[in-house]
Amino acid sequence: MKKLFAEFFGTYWLVFGGCGSALFAAGIPNLGIGFAGVSLAFGLTVLTMAYAVGHISGGHFNPAVSFGLWAGGRFDAKDLVSYIVAQCVGAIAAAGTLFIIWSGKTGNVIDNSKAGAFASNGFDTFSPDGYSMMACFAAEFILTLFFLLVILGATDKFANGKFAGIAIGLALTLIHLISIPITNTSVNPARSLSQALFAGGTPLSQVWLFWVAPIAGAVVGGLIYKNLLQNHAPE
Repeated sequence: MKKLFAEFFGTYWLVFGGCGSALFAAGIPNLGIGFAGVSLAFGLTVLTMAYAVGHISGGHFNPAVSFGLWAGGRFDAKDLVSYIVAQCVGAIAAAGTLFIIWSGKTGNVIDNSKAGAFASNGFDTFSPDGYSMMACFAAEFILTLFFLLVILGATDKFANGKFAGIAIGLALTLIHLISIPITNTSVNPARSLSQALFAGGTPLSQVWLFWVAPIAGAVVGGLIYKNLLQNHAPE
């Protein structure tokens, strides 16, 4: 249970910190943190919780990461469902908290006819900069694949594990710097589901892509690392 609580709190912090920065701090005139600030916020959530609870659960905070670690031989299949449930519950709880805070300001409404409603992800006209479904799928697939390569490499027994959290957090920052204009950045099905549930409408109907593409990319990344990159014995 401690592992599941760690995944719950880690995913809660990721959604609350990352999506919260997008909702509350990104667009304030003259003082807003913008895309770069939101990207850094997402990276910092993973970095901080990796060191806080990563030693308890492995610090997945993301169903795609759990699948990728399984494909890479680092995670037991029997724990997949429980981890993913804990991650999704944590993400939804964070989105609910964000909604309570968001609703506390007069004039704040979720307009699910526009891209990025309640920090949701989307494609076609619901992509922040109008990218097609195939372009968004490709971006999410490739970025999650490389995210898993970073995670597996940084946590390899032959790597310097003390700096793994920094590498992983910076990788997520870079991923957001690349893809916020494309999909509003997912690479995390739990994060996508939580925001889409509150946005409803088209963002919710498009959430399938943000499960399929990241999980597929993560599995391929896990297999690539396991079969092509991993050292199985010291040279």
